Amino acid sequence: MSDQSYISHVHLKSPPKRTPKAEYATYFGLILMLALPVQCLVWLGSALRHMHLPAQGPLARALRDAEEITPSIFRP
Repeated sequence: MSDQSYISHVHLKSPPKRTPKAEYATYFGLILMLALPVQCLVWLGSALRHMHLPAQGPLARALRDAEEITPSIFRP
């Protein structure tokens, strides 16, 4: 049998660094504020073009955009 007690003491990688919540919230808020007017125009254009209200409102679309974009800023 091989002795594997040494391997349990070796750390191959350090744990990933966590992004501070305040920094994440700041970027999320900025992206949300920039995305909201754009999504209002897109939502209005879609409503006028198709003559019915889209399933998602402009706030839901802007939140989705902010949720998709913000994590990509902090990826290595």
